[in-house]
Amino acid sequence: MRGAHPRVVLGLHRSRHERRLLTGALDLGVTSIDTSTNYLGFRSHTVLAREAGDLLPRFTVSTKVGYFPGRERAEHSLDPVRLYEAVEHAIRDLGREPDLVFLHNPEHSLGDASAHGRDALAQACAALDDATSKGLCGAWGVASWDPSPLVGLVDPTTPKPSVLMARAGLLVGTRTLDAAEALAAAWDLGRSRLWGMSPFGGSTGDPVWGRIDPRVFLRGGEGFSRVQAAFRASYCLPRVGTMAVGTDDPAHLGELFDALAAEADEPTIHEYRTLLRERPMGQPA
Repeated sequence: MRGAHPRVVLGLHRSRHERRLLTGALDLGVTSIDTSTNYLGFRSHTVLAREAGDLLPRFTVSTKVGYFPGRERAEHSLDPVRLYEAVEHAIRDLGREPDLVFLHNPEHSLGDASAHGRDALAQACAALDDATSKGLCGAWGVASWDPSPLVGLVDPTTPKPSVLMARAGLLVGTRTLDAAEALAAAWDLGRSRLWGMSPFGGSTGDPVWGRIDPRVFLRGGEGFSRVQAAFRASYCLPRVGTMAVGTDDPAHLGELFDALAAEADEPTIHEYRTLLRERPMGQPA
């Protein structure tokens, strides 16, 4: 990546929230963590405060709102009052204001690109915009697993987030890649404001990583592992400045952090994107 150095954020999606992981991240120079109200069975914030409350001031902390405990399973809501209150609850449970709060997967509660969907998204964004203006968080953003439904709902009247986060990496289909870029363009967000997530599609142990060699996407990639190459390439699929990645192993985090020294081969990645667009049938989203 040319320009700003790529950043790593420690994601806590499947994490056990162990203190050793946070101290290991700090030792590496990874000083940002990303969680959500619903992670760890809706206990992420309280467990972080209990296990590592003294460490949290050394991190920038992002979290997400949108999912709420239900009678039988988690439920999703874009109700602006509930979202605002969720930010207040996050402050109480974390023991501090989050630096960044994402609207979590708004597409979960949106149907088609109708006037109702456009209004629902705008009101949800306005709730987080209001929370930010009142000092409940440092900034707000949108985190979307499937940004495709959102593209047709954003217009100049929609409140503008500071950050957009979407899936990234070699296992993401062209529909999602194109939608993330279209949404970023609609909100006029540059690469430094774009975050990627789930760069391995769930696990570095997936058999696919033994069948392909992602080092072809690096310049002089011989000195890096396949996992490192896949991680470094994910910053270009789509073009993001920050990657949120989860692990419970500080050594694995260190391996990924070291991969930032690699240089992506932009022409090869561009050719790959072209091939994806030419063969969309049967692709994952």
